[in-house]
Amino acid sequence: MLGDSAYATGDMLHTLAGKKWTPLVKPWPLNPAVAGGFTVDDFTIDRPAGTATCPAGITRKITSNGNVTYGIVCRECPLATRCTSSARGRKLVIGEHDQLQREHRKRAADEGFQALYRQHRPMVERSIAWLTRGNRRVPYRGVDKNNNWLHHRVAGLNLRRLLAMGLKVENGTWVLT
Repeated sequence: MLGDSAYATGDMLHTLAGKKWTPLVKPWPLNPAVAGGFTVDDFTIDRPAGTATCPAGITRKITSNGNVTYGIVCRECPLATRCTSSARGRKLVIGEHDQLQREHRKRAADEGFQALYRQHRPMVERSIAWLTRGNRRVPYRGVDKNNNWLHHRVAGLNLRRLLAMGLKVENGTWVLT
């Protein structure tokens, strides 16, 4: 499945994995708490045990809502300057599909993935631009009317694209040349 980074949420990656589809979407960038410091991927997450271990080897429990707080142990840590600037220590929020997102970020770093993404991304972005050109807002009131409009608009764009690719009728049959 090809898409932009809006499709790289944990829920979407989980849905695609359930369908056994390979996501070809740009992952969301990781922002370290300190410039050039550790990101969430530098922490080891053990879901079955419900723990997170920092790069310095300190392990903390993951709460039921996915929070991990290291607190005052960060004050004595030799790696603290690369991890957090907070006096209260590092805090992580681990999403339900964190492991899927980690795997996706690792897969996306592969040169083969990036080459394939660069090959197809311009067409996806162009298609979105065609779809929304002059239509930044839905034109009708009501879901049914807008759904009908959207399907007709996409069908028209698809037909235009097929014609540009050489769609024509030969002996009563549609063919791409």
